[in-house]
Order: sequence, then structure tokens, then C-alpha cells
Amino acid sequence: MARHKILILMIILYAVWGSVFLANRFCLESFPPFMLNAFRFLPAGIFLYAFLRLKGDEGLGLRGWIDSFIVGAMLFLGGTGLLCVGQQWVASGLSATLLASTPLWTVLFAGIWDKMPLPMEWIGLGIGIVGVALLNFDKGISGNPMGAVVILAASVIWSLGSVLNNRFKSLDKPIASATEMIAGGVLMLVVSALIGEKVSWPPTARASMGIFHLVVFSSIIGFTLYRYLLMTVRPALATSYTLVNPITATMLGALFAGESVSFISLAAMVVILSGVALVFRARNI
Repeated sequence: MARHKILILMIILYAVWGSVFLANRFCLESFPPFMLNAFRFLPAGIFLYAFLRLKGDEGLGLRGWIDSFIVGAMLFLGGTGLLCVGQQWVASGLSATLLASTPLWTVLFAGIWDKMPLPMEWIGLGIGIVGVALLNFDKGISGNPMGAVVILAASVIWSLGSVLNNRFKSLDKPIASATEMIAGGVLMLVVSALIGEKVSWPPTARASMGIFHLVVFSSIIGFTLYRYLLMTVRPALATSYTLVNPITATMLGALFAGESVSFISLAAMVVILSGVALVFRARNI
């Protein structure tokens, strides 16, 4: 694919997934973490599955559904779910910094099989993570050690799930985006029921708008685009959204949540974007 088309797709992914933090903030006014993620991924998966089937796409066999539950468990229960758990005890600054390690884990797992990272990618990822830490310095790079371990585990599990998504041949169809979200949503709903989560009813207007954004933009569009990029570009580039997400979240927080942006934050954004630019410029993307 032409470099400029990849850039456009990456910008879209940066936008829709960078806005997840603000949408989650609004949704948590009415929905507990696991139920929130179940309500996000299950409807999105069902809608996308029905749409693709009506369009004529072939469904998955038993092997495909089993693999969807394996990958869905890693991405959504182990990745998104554990992140929500860890954030109960860890400051947002440390959470974002730990989550920014996702590209490192992804390229390492991918390298086990075939796509070892290039030197320029290592440098770019390192610069990006330093920038994320700097950006979140004012928010507090602190937290309960166990919470930090949980978030780091979420990053590792998400990365492994992303790589296995490409390794499982049964998931090489577009409809796998839907089956993985359905699987993840079901697992989240089960966990939510087991721990007795309750919705604050009726949901606030902001929570309702947040759920709509998470289902339509962050899940149906964002996750489908993420899977496509995983199969099209190098792993370091496909997962570089974790470096850019804090920038998007900071800008949206300033615009819609009254958060301030310091000079240090602006300088950190330049550092992050410099690192991402190096990753993007790496050959054979």
C-alpha cells in the first residue's frame, strides 16, 4: 500500500483510539469497567458480523471461532480488562507510560517468528516512550506496585494477542474482526456478572454519548482498522497508536474537560511525534 494511504489510516486510528480515554471517562459515570467493555465490544461485534454476512462474506468455522475466543480473551479480557483493573490503583501518568510499552512487546513477539524490529524502529520506540513519560510527568508517574504489574501484564497480553491474530490462519478474513469482538464481549459480560457489577440507571447523557462513540468509532471502525494494519504494516507501526494516544487524550481533555496543557506537555508531544516519525520512516513498512 502506498505510504500516504498508510499515513491516512494511521491518523484515523490515532484519532478514534486516542479519544477512547475521554469516552471512558464519561462512560464510567454510569457503567462499571467490565460491563462497559462488554457493552462496547459485544454490540459492535454483532453489528459488524451481521453487516458482513449480509454483504456476502463467508463466516468462520469451529476452528475460527475457537481462535477468536483465544485472541478475544487476550485482547479484550486480558488487555482492555486488566488495564481497567490496574487503573484503579495507578495514576494515569504511569498507566499511559506502561501502556506505551505495547509496541516493544509486539515487535519482540513478532520477532520470535519472522519480523525482527529494525534499528530505526528501536530508536523511534524508545524516543516515543520517553516522550510519553515526559508528557505524563505532571499527572504523576506513581502508583501501587501491584497495579503497575497488572497494567504491564495487560500490555504484554494485548501484544501477544495482536501477534497471534496474524499467526492464526483461520482469522485471515475481515469477519474475524467481528468474531473477536463478539468473543471478547461475551467474556467481559461473564466476568461482569460473576463479580456483580451494576449499572447506574438511567445513564447520564455523557455516558450515553460515550458508549455510542466507543461502539461505532472506537470498536467497529477502530478495531477493524487495527486488524487491517496488523496484517499490512510492520508491528511497530501498527501499534504506534499507544505512543500517540496520550497526545490525543491531552488535547481532547483540554478542549472538552477543562484540563490544562503545560509547556512540558507541548515539548513532550514534539518528542513523541519525533519517535513515531522514525518508526514510520523505517524501511519495508
